Amino acid sequence: MSSVVLVEKTEAEKVNRLKAVYLERIVPLLKEEFNYTNIHQVPKIEKVVVNCGIGDAAQNAKGLEAAMNDLALITGQRPIKTRAKKAIATFKIRENQPLGIAVTLRGSVMYSFLDRLINLGLPRTRDFQGVSSNSFDGNGNYSIGFREQSVFPEISYDVLGKPRGMDVSITTTASTDKEAYRLLALMGMPFREGGGPTSEVRKKKLKAHHFDSKSRSKQRTKKK
Repeated sequence: MSSVVLVEKTEAEKVNRLKAVYLERIVPLLKEEFNYTNIHQVPKIEKVVVNCGIGDAAQNAKGLEAAMNDLALITGQRPIKTRAKKAIATFKIRENQPLGIAVTLRGSVMYSFLDRLINLGLPRTRDFQGVSSNSFDGNGNYSIGFREQSVFPEISYDVLGKPRGMDVSITTTASTDKEAYRLLALMGMPFREGGGPTSEVRKKKLKAHHFDSKSRSKQRTKKK
C-alpha cells in the first residue's frame, strides 16, 4: 500500500488545482473531441453565481447577517443583499426590502469554490447518488441546489444555525448542453450513471382548470 499514491504531491500543493487541470489536460481533450480549430473555441467556466433566499430577512436581521457570514466562508467572497424590485402587499413585501443574498465568483476564487464543491460538498450530501444531467438550460449553463449549507466543510456543526438552502448556477461559454456536460464531467462533476443532456422538449402538465377553460370555450363557440 505504500507504493499507492492517490494525489501527487505537486498537484496537492497547487493553489488552483482545478484551473491547472483544465488548462493542461481538459483543453486538449475537448479540442480533439469536438474538432475545434481554435483554442478559444474550447468551452470554459465563465462565472459561478451562488444565491440564497431568506424569507424572514426583514424580521430577523441577525439571521441575515449569519447567512452572509456562512456564505462568505463557503465561497471565499463577501455576498451582497438581493432586494425586492417592487412592493407586493399579499406577501407583505416592501420595495427595496432584502429578500436574500447572492455572490458572483470569477477567476481563481471560482475555480477554488468549484474544486471544493465537486470533491467535498457533493460527496458529503446525504444519500448522494450523483447529480442530474437534465439541469442544463439549453445554452450550456448548469444549475444545482442544496438543501442545507452544512455539506461544506467550512461550516462547523457547533456553530451551525438555521439550515438554509442555496442554488449554484454555473455559466459556461459552451454553445450546446452536450459540450457543457462534457466540460463539467471532465472536471469531475459526479453525474448519475447513464446520464447526459436530453434534447427532448418537456410537455407542460395540464391541470383541471385548463380543461375547464377549454370546455367552456367550446361550449361558447357551439352556442354562437
